[in-house]
Amino acid sequence: MVEQIPVGALATNCWLYPIPGVPEGRACAVIDPGDDAGSIISRIEQLNLSPRYILLTHGHFDHVGALSDLVRHYEPKPQIAIHRADAARLGPGSLRIHQADLREAGAVMLLEAFKEPPKADIELEDGDTVGPFTVLHLPGHTSGCAAYHDKKAGIMFCGDVLFKNGIGRTDLPGGDWNAMKTSLERLFALDGSIRAYPGHGPATTIGAEAVHYL
Repeated sequence: MVEQIPVGALATNCWLYPIPGVPEGRACAVIDPGDDAGSIISRIEQLNLSPRYILLTHGHFDHVGALSDLVRHYEPKPQIAIHRADAARLGPGSLRIHQADLREAGAVMLLEAFKEPPKADIELEDGDTVGPFTVLHLPGHTSGCAAYHDKKAGIMFCGDVLFKNGIGRTDLPGGDWNAMKTSLERLFALDGSIRAYPGHGPATTIGAEAVHYL
């Protein structure tokens, strides 16, 4: 079961994923809690889940906005994981980075409500494992974009690298078109049947998107 919760002004997908093989307490991973912590917590409770990990595909404001409230709500605290290259977007001093991003994005109306996200517990590198996932470093949208691939289940949470009928922007802070091209080539070399759950919009498969770019 993969649960989709669109949140915030940019309709960012927050995903809930029960961790396979861990029945006690219905442990789950929360991917990209971008806003509206109340809605996320409510759905977690409706599904009788218990967050073990909060996995961030990257550190843009619309993917981390509910992090502070979510972490405060749970005891024991879920472990926050992000790729090392985006780790500066979390923790002390990160608020000014997000404030600058919000101004550049023309989203000044969100400045007052945005809270500095807490520091990561786990700084990831390419090839690391966290829970059932293998981490793929896929820079381009930001320098620290990462996908979380559950090989056994044949699914991947790919953030803003790949969408249904689209790819991530590279004109935002941390973006790099050449890096994005390399990351897409890496994705499209994988099994086309992998179900991809993006940061915005509906799910797709690697193969369905590869035909647009190969």
